[in-house]
Amino acid sequence: MASIRDVASRAGVSPATVSRVINGTTPVAADKRERVLQAIEETGFVPNEVARSLFKKSSKTIGVIIPSIRNPYFTQLADVIDEAAKLQGYRIVLYNVHHDLEQERSALQMLAAANADGVIVASNNEALQEELSHYNMPVVVVDALFQTQQVNAYLYCDYYQGGRLAAEHLTACGCRRMVCIRGAQNLYTAQARYEGYRDFCREQNLEERVVECDYDFQAGLAMTEELLERFPDVDGIIACNDIVAISVYKILHKRGIAVPEQIQLIGFDDIHLSSLISPELTTIHQPITTMGRRAVEVILQKGTLPKEGRQQVFPVSLVPRETTRRKEKNTK
Repeated sequence: MASIRDVASRAGVSPATVSRVINGTTPVAADKRERVLQAIEETGFVPNEVARSLFKKSSKTIGVIIPSIRNPYFTQLADVIDEAAKLQGYRIVLYNVHHDLEQERSALQMLAAANADGVIVASNNEALQEELSHYNMPVVVVDALFQTQQVNAYLYCDYYQGGRLAAEHLTACGCRRMVCIRGAQNLYTAQARYEGYRDFCREQNLEERVVECDYDFQAGLAMTEELLERFPDVDGIIACNDIVAISVYKILHKRGIAVPEQIQLIGFDDIHLSSLISPELTTIHQPITTMGRRAVEVILQKGTLPKEGRQQVFPVSLVPRETTRRKEKNTK
């Protein structure tokens, strides 16, 4: 019977490295990990103590990594995931990583050590790609897209269509001097939304007016002040998310600018708060509940999307409320 030393010798690594690969508790370079797994298969190495670590029972735990709990979109997503997991007899361990790679690394290490059944990642941090290659557990990425073979499934929305819908709606409401507050263009989600707006403007021969802003309230306040200085004739604003849209409204209200009478406003996400404020926020709806539930389903299927492939794109829709108003038709 082959021993752990036989596996190490065949793979060209130390016995300690073989143990780390088997237990999944410490990062191992992707090439070494592949050599070890191949050597295990070739030697048929399954002693009792290793079998216990390879085939130990499910921990009934799903890890959830979100960039910031201050963003209601992510708290709402985490709540949906928690509810869906509980219905299946699982619990979640939530990590609020504050957009920090080191905290993301730490979260992955702790989840691997706890033998988590999988991890749902809501992060646009592409540096996380390399980290994911060190762990042997299902990974589902929600609301992001980056190129790595280490992710089992991507669940995201048709952000491009969302950008188009927002621009189309403001135009239908009579806006001709709209401004798009886009997110950072190194993020796929922000880039696709902007491209939808941009392409619509070009097709309609409308001037592209753009400013860039982080996805948070304070950044939105500052950017709205700048926007009004740069584009004093603005008649419609597309915000990169609902939180930024709410910050836009606060500045407009402070300046005595009526919404939607003077400037119309549309957000993106359709978080719960968007229908609770007054006036209620017109927005682009992302199916947060559907995506969260689907993420749990995929984890329980060991990270597979048999019908859709590795990517599943969810449709978005316009939710017209009180911060926009349709242009009245001439009935004469």
